[in-house]
Amino acid sequence: MTADTDAVLTVAADTPRPVAAGTFTRSLFGRLRNPAIALLFPVVVLILWHFMTYGRKFSLIPPPSAVAVQLYDLAFGGIYDDLFSQTLLTHLLASLSRVYGGFAMALAVALPLGLMIGRIPFVRQLLDPTLQVMRPIPVTAWLPLAMIIFGLGPRSAVFLVALGAFYPILINTIFGVRSVDPRLFEAASMLGCQGPAQFFKVVLPASLPAIFTGLRLGLGFAWVVIVVGEMTGVQTGLGAIIMEARQLSRTEIVISGMIVIGIAGFISDWLVKMLGSRLLGWSPGYA
Repeated sequence: MTADTDAVLTVAADTPRPVAAGTFTRSLFGRLRNPAIALLFPVVVLILWHFMTYGRKFSLIPPPSAVAVQLYDLAFGGIYDDLFSQTLLTHLLASLSRVYGGFAMALAVALPLGLMIGRIPFVRQLLDPTLQVMRPIPVTAWLPLAMIIFGLGPRSAVFLVALGAFYPILINTIFGVRSVDPRLFEAASMLGCQGPAQFFKVVLPASLPAIFTGLRLGLGFAWVVIVVGEMTGVQTGLGAIIMEARQLSRTEIVISGMIVIGIAGFISDWLVKMLGSRLLGWSPGYA
């Protein structure tokens, strides 16, 4: 009798139990809650925008439906068949090349410079005052000089984008290096890590969270200044199409270009954030 009872209990224990419907519903709701909250504000803005602009023939601000139609025509054509139809991919790729080209240039200069300024007192005393004086100068003020030095075209645009991304990367790198806990150096010395080795095994890993924050800010600023950068006589790019549409009073194209820049910047930031999360999973201060 005991053996039979044990066998029944064993079979019962091995039998998979059905997942309760309430548990599945709560899990699904938990996964959808954050995206739903994130979409709430844009939906409210779209509703208000629609009611404030729909049916007004002489309004300079088009309704969301007109912008959606124009955005579709920019991407695929077949509606207006004008100069702007089916050109979105060309302009987007041109802007992407300038944003990432300028960002790469800014990273190549700002990262080693920030590490040296943050770590070497002489370099900090030599360069930091001049950089702090130049930092408040807006990118738009550099536009005439960029066109004189680099000429009309994409080189000026890339320089202005690099300038916009340079200071966020530099400042956050300096902050990260100078914020390293001195006790880490003491612990490293006790373990036999001294001299230049501390830079690669202590300073650089400890400052990476701040550096990645600077990368996100720098890439964001690169997208912010792309419109200014593409005011330098380039024929393609999201900034170029926005400025051309402004001259033609095509506000729906202007808003469409703004939407594409926002989405492209959001995806770029998400990619950097995901890379940082993978590399800095050990850091509680990076999210």
